[in-house]
Amino acid sequence: MQFIDLKTQQAAIKANLERRIHDVLSHGQYIMGAEVAELEKTLADYVSARHCISVASGTEALLIALMAFGVGPGDEVITAPFTFVATAEVIVLLGAKPVFVDVEPATANINAASIASKISSRTKAIIPVSLYGQVADIDEINAVAATHGNIPVIEDGAQSFGATYRGRKSCGLSTFGATSFFPSKPLGCYGDGGALFTNDDALATAAREIRTHGQSKRYVHTRIGVGGRMDTLQCAILLAKWPRFEWEVAERERIGHRYGTLLAEAIPSFRPLEPADLQAPLASARGLKVLSDRTSVHAQYTILVPHRAEVQQRLNAAGIPTAVHYPVPLNEQPAYRDLCNDDPTPVSAWLAQHVISLPMGPDLSEADQNTVVAGLQNVLSAMSVEKTAAAR
Repeated sequence: MQFIDLKTQQAAIKANLERRIHDVLSHGQYIMGAEVAELEKTLADYVSARHCISVASGTEALLIALMAFGVGPGDEVITAPFTFVATAEVIVLLGAKPVFVDVEPATANINAASIASKISSRTKAIIPVSLYGQVADIDEINAVAATHGNIPVIEDGAQSFGATYRGRKSCGLSTFGATSFFPSKPLGCYGDGGALFTNDDALATAAREIRTHGQSKRYVHTRIGVGGRMDTLQCAILLAKWPRFEWEVAERERIGHRYGTLLAEAIPSFRPLEPADLQAPLASARGLKVLSDRTSVHAQYTILVPHRAEVQQRLNAAGIPTAVHYPVPLNEQPAYRDLCNDDPTPVSAWLAQHVISLPMGPDLSEADQNTVVAGLQNVLSAMSVEKTAAAR
């Protein structure tokens, strides 16, 4: 069993993939070829954004967005500590300070209600992370930003492209939306890639210039920039994948629901790490808060377990791969401890000790899913019996 199955997907799109790659090899425009503009239009239409700017990676997307706002030394950017390091990395690279706001225990997304208290005169942007494929409470965050001088909001949608929030697509919900096309993402290329989305013409122009070394036209550098273009070949690969993407999003949602139902039946203590409406069959039974009109693309299927290291070891021995996203909050990482605010983030610290991600993807078979659930049930049951016996 694989944690993420990319081979099945590749086999399903092989003919289209080979045709798209052959087209690029034939015309030879490996940088900013026609496929770049085609992909950008396709993705912009999907998100319902006026502009899509393809970039070299999800990290570059965040970096370029912050550069477009002029973030620099002395500025502060509010974000969550429970995420991949790139979210804070780009802030520090520009000389700014990350200000961490703790996350919600039910979703692992930034707690929108806690953001206002961290806003200062130096706050230049807010970066909520839409973790595990589910969108953060963007409307509430946008409202807080608006009441404090229209602070720009950049959704880090590296894991949530394809998800919806109150009827709108992730990455089209705020000032800027940023996503990643790393191979394991819901829409992944065969290398690095990413994109920015915005409805602001001036910001789109800035982002396009920044990604090409700050050029407004060839050899005319109107602003400081980076080498942040997405390769034509990677755009072609995403275009080959695109006809299957809607089906994959639907399958991820179906498989996520099925995980929730199976796990609830097998493990009495099971709790999904997401809003209750994403686990519709469990909502009334669990008495969890229901948030309206939201879907997850399930970039990962992540749950909470006790004694995670032992659970993970036993599952691995049974042939069931797992992963941990993420074992150490960013404000506890050695490189960031002395660069951020000192406020504790206890929810992030607790989640980091208990989260575990199970195999997930649109091509995960029901048989493999059954094996995962049964394996987890057996491991937790055996551990409970052993610990009860040891306590006697």
